[in-house]
Amino acid sequence: MTRAGPEYRWLLPSAVVAPELPGDRSGRNRPRRTVRDWIVDLCAFVCAVLIGMLAADAMTKAADYSETLQAADQLVGALACCALWLRRRWPVGLAWVLVAVTLVAPVAAGAVLVALFGLAVHRPLKPTVATVGAAALLTSWVQPVVRPDPTTGLLANAIMGSLMVLLAMGWGMLVRARRQLVAALRERAVRAEEEAALRAENAQRLAREAIAREMHDVLAHRLTLLSVHAGALEFRPDAPPAEVARAAGVIRDSAHEALQDLRQIIGVLRSPDEGAEDRPQPTLATLDALVAESREAGMKVTLDSRVGDPEAVPAATGRNAYRIAQEALTNARKHAPGAEVTVTVTGRPGDGLAVEVRNPAPLGEVPRVPGSGQGLIGLTERATLAGGRLEHGRTPGGGFEVRAWLPWPS
Repeated sequence: MTRAGPEYRWLLPSAVVAPELPGDRSGRNRPRRTVRDWIVDLCAFVCAVLIGMLAADAMTKAADYSETLQAADQLVGALACCALWLRRRWPVGLAWVLVAVTLVAPVAAGAVLVALFGLAVHRPLKPTVATVGAAALLTSWVQPVVRPDPTTGLLANAIMGSLMVLLAMGWGMLVRARRQLVAALRERAVRAEEEAALRAENAQRLAREAIAREMHDVLAHRLTLLSVHAGALEFRPDAPPAEVARAAGVIRDSAHEALQDLRQIIGVLRSPDEGAEDRPQPTLATLDALVAESREAGMKVTLDSRVGDPEAVPAATGRNAYRIAQEALTNARKHAPGAEVTVTVTGRPGDGLAVEVRNPAPLGEVPRVPGSGQGLIGLTERATLAGGRLEHGRTPGGGFEVRAWLPWPS
């Protein structure tokens, strides 16, 4: 159980707020007595004094009540009431002592009722409270025999004493149950807040991962075009003017598209309201434009689409297929320049959508293009989150292939 804060501590008993460790008698783990504790203890002391005075007044009506016995009762009653200030430190021991004292000193009846109430509040029913309560009930029947009350009969006195004991203990157990309920509800509220914070943190983490994955898929394609064509201009300064112009155009267009994509992602990060002006998301129907763009960049790409109507593919499924093909083409452009790439798309409703991108081994030496290896990891995560799967690896001839399957509900 969590520790109660200052604003809730007045609701909880000391045994619930900071339970005493076994064997600890130093009081270092015991909370300081609050103003409310002092007020409650003072009220309990006054009640015990009043009940003791009523019992003492009733005993004065006995014919054999001597002054010496009267003085002894008053002294015992005063000590019993004063001992109540120790009930928070030693509730069990004090209850046992007062139960034994009340057997021969009826003036301690008020003190024993208060002690039983405090014991029921701060200790569980079994075995402590039940044992002390049973002893108190037994005392309530034996005490009228040892010190009979001259104003009432033996049976009435015993019944009245038993009822008072049961009332004090029942009231204490009710207070304990209520305080434990309040503590449990507060702990549940704290746990709910912590779980809500964890869920929010997890949602933010998933959102960051999705944004990072989208940024990689979108920008890697554009920046790879920039890198490849800039490298071609660097290593072929004697290229014909037509090729130089075409490469410069691709670099210009790729940089422009990369800036547009970056501006779109930043707009989503800033405010969801800016997403209304974003450009349309790619779908399977825009795969032809991706292939055409790759061809304009100098790649040899063959598209084999066996999907009847690309517009009928769900938007999310088509977007994931587009991103998978885009990343696979980007990798082929970086690691197998000049090789012919084949993009195959098949599927129908109910059977799912399959995307396969294959390229043979590169011809000649491959220029080193830096890469983080996060693209294929992101594609695998994208396919898995969509309910599909993705596989990739080397082909027997030294090429590379990417195979993905995405669900397409019927």
